[in-house]
Amino acid sequence: MLRFITLPLLFTLLLLPIGLKAQDGTPKKKETPVELKKAANNLERSLIENDNSKIARNYELLAQELDDKDDLAKAEEYLFKALEIYTASNNIAGRSRVIRKIAKAQESQNKLRAASKNYKIAEETATDKVSKTLNLNDYNRLKNSGNMKVEDQYLNANIALLNKEDKKGEVADAYIQQAELNLKNSDTVNALEKYQQALPYAKNMLGKTIKVYNEIAPLYVSGKRYEEAVSVVKEILSIARQIKNHDIEILQLQYIASIYFKMNDTVNAVNALKESYKIASANGKTFEARESLILLVEYYKSTGDDKESMAMYEDFIKNIDRIILSDNSLTDAKTFKVTEERIRRLESEKMFKDELINRKNTFNYFLLGVMVLLLLLFGLIVKALYSIKTKNKEIALQSLRREMNPHFIFNSLNSVNQFIAQNNELEANKYLTSYSNLMRNTMENSNKDFVTLGNEIENLTKYLELEHLRFKDKFDFEIKVDEKLDYDTIWIPNMIIQPHLENAIWHGLRYKEEKGLLKMTFSLEEKNIHITIDDNGIGFTKSSELKTHNQKAHESRGLTNTKERMSLLNELYKTKITFSMTEKQYPETGTIVQITFPTINKP
Repeated sequence: MLRFITLPLLFTLLLLPIGLKAQDGTPKKKETPVELKKAANNLERSLIENDNSKIARNYELLAQELDDKDDLAKAEEYLFKALEIYTASNNIAGRSRVIRKIAKAQESQNKLRAASKNYKIAEETATDKVSKTLNLNDYNRLKNSGNMKVEDQYLNANIALLNKEDKKGEVADAYIQQAELNLKNSDTVNALEKYQQALPYAKNMLGKTIKVYNEIAPLYVSGKRYEEAVSVVKEILSIARQIKNHDIEILQLQYIASIYFKMNDTVNAVNALKESYKIASANGKTFEARESLILLVEYYKSTGDDKESMAMYEDFIKNIDRIILSDNSLTDAKTFKVTEERIRRLESEKMFKDELINRKNTFNYFLLGVMVLLLLLFGLIVKALYSIKTKNKEIALQSLRREMNPHFIFNSLNSVNQFIAQNNELEANKYLTSYSNLMRNTMENSNKDFVTLGNEIENLTKYLELEHLRFKDKFDFEIKVDEKLDYDTIWIPNMIIQPHLENAIWHGLRYKEEKGLLKMTFSLEEKNIHITIDDNGIGFTKSSELKTHNQKAHESRGLTNTKERMSLLNELYKTKITFSMTEKQYPETGTIVQITFPTINKP
């Protein structure tokens, strides 16, 4: 059954023009290379994974394989896709690299205006000085397209820079560009020299090496330097066998046969064609086997050797079924086409997914924005409430602080009146002067929560002096301050101590029969200031027995006022002011008040 299928194909193959001269041109790749299929499969996998960094990189790799296959238009298409991803992800290095590759692909397709524009963009985008210089040189070179001398100068500048950076592949490309520039001007000698200069730099890049050799061989042939051409083709054959690429091997054997024919070395020519036919037949290369067969038949007919010619035909007919069955070139091409179609479908699906993700993200961002606004609004409300609460506390603190002791004011005025009644004007003036100074300082500090240690001690001293002037037969006082305390840098709560001094005098010392003593000390212990008010009066238990109802209410209000102010200061300034009052045990009498708070260097 297969023979009936393949005979028409055979007749078609044999009826093709027998004058086909494959040997007159440079061998071209016809297959879909393994590397190309691998690159396409890798791209397909990365699209399924939806990993943009891998997708962009695989677009680049696939474009490189297409470029090696001389499919420049498709290579450019995939490079633009990679560029789109790099631009979206703000990958500046990747973007600059791909734009340069696009410019090179466009230049190879003779799209000089587009290439020039992209070289300029690549130069502006590049992040390193070397890339900027290379792209600028190429931009200026294309601007001077047609001026061989100027173009060659820019290529030489790039070669020098690339050599310095040890970028061998790009050095080889620059030499190839110089060779192509010479060929445009029909300068085959210099073109050949440039191709030869490119070879050492392409040594470890087999694909590039084959490409250079493929350009050198025809130049040797055109210059009738057949021996050198044969040597070059043998180098290509060696590489093809090394990488086990039968397609390149077959094409090069056909090409070397054409050179042998030009040299009239028919024996080597026929042997090369037979070898190419054998390899093609063994590896299912139908069209390559046919081409080698045609070349052999053409030779045998030209020599009148019909017997050998028929033998070749018979061998081809005998093996045609096996060759076609093992021929996977069409299958590979079809597979690659299917892969490309899958890639396009996956790209469409990715675009749809990305659009859905973008919409979802937009909605999420909207919700997040609303939540942030609500949180901000809530925060503003909380802040406003906190500010109001704090302000209320400050007002309350200020109100409490400004409360003057009515007993002190009333009794002070009575004392002045008493001094005047006794015609003791000197004492009255002295008392009024001290009293007015104390009142002025008190009023000046009435809006302050903290005052310096020196300021507070000064006011307390004036207060005690006034009370001592009034009750000089009742008590003496002394104030001791720790030397480690600085009067000007240490701050203490305003008007926290005075009410306790007043209590000690009015409710303890003034009822004592003998003269009492009021001691006040300021000490520093472990970054805390300790204030101790020690009196040897009658004590608050006995004092409360002697007080009237109004006096008890006043004392209660004074202590409550002080405690409230301490609590407000602790809340407003996050301090830790503590207060304690203890009565001395018999046989001693009196009261000890202790106030403690952390050192404050700034109010």
